[in-house]
Amino acid sequence: MTAPHWLALYGTLVAAWVAVWLMAAPVEWGTALRDLCLTPGAALGPGGALAMWLIMSAAMMLPTALPAFATHDDIADSQGTGGGARLVAGYGLVWVGFSALAAVAQMALGHLGVAREAWLAPVLLTLAGAYQFSALKDACLSKCRQPLTFFMGHWSEGPLRMGLRLGAVCLGCCWALMALGLIGGAMSLGFMALATALMVLEKLSRGVLVPRAIGLGCLVGAGFLIGGMT
Repeated sequence: MTAPHWLALYGTLVAAWVAVWLMAAPVEWGTALRDLCLTPGAALGPGGALAMWLIMSAAMMLPTALPAFATHDDIADSQGTGGGARLVAGYGLVWVGFSALAAVAQMALGHLGVAREAWLAPVLLTLAGAYQFSALKDACLSKCRQPLTFFMGHWSEGPLRMGLRLGAVCLGCCWALMALGLIGGAMSLGFMALATALMVLEKLSRGVLVPRAIGLGCLVGAGFLIGGMT
């Protein structure tokens, strides 16, 4: 794990979490980041919104993909093929696309005045909770949990296409939890740390207990918020 693409991966991951931590630090860069992330979506601008979601995606999703990247390199080393950098690039492209869509959604909600509506949080929590019980979630999670089987089944496609496919599977597994950043968790250290821990835990665990527990927690939270609105 000292190859150039691994060092770049570590650097990106550390930089993303440092950027989040700096928001709470009394320094100029921290203040600038905090102001950026507290700006309403409508006034943030496409560049600022995209930068924020790129940092979030890198900080939260790269840790969940490390076992798959390591598995790929083990196979590639045994065959003398390499290609780890292209795999990571393909994976990253998928999350760049997600970040762009999330930035557009955030700006749209801000322009429509929906971002601060009380009903948005329970709606997104209900969506995220229900998705945890879906067949699509189970299918994507099963592939994330078995990287060796995944790579052996798609090895002939090459590292870039496998990276794109792995990113798509990871997106299918985690998009709903990531979308909760739209309701106030954007660049929140607490939200990001909790969500990252939960997504790593459900990928490292077996069975449906962990994803179902996360889904139940989201649904209970939605019910609590709905109860407070009535």
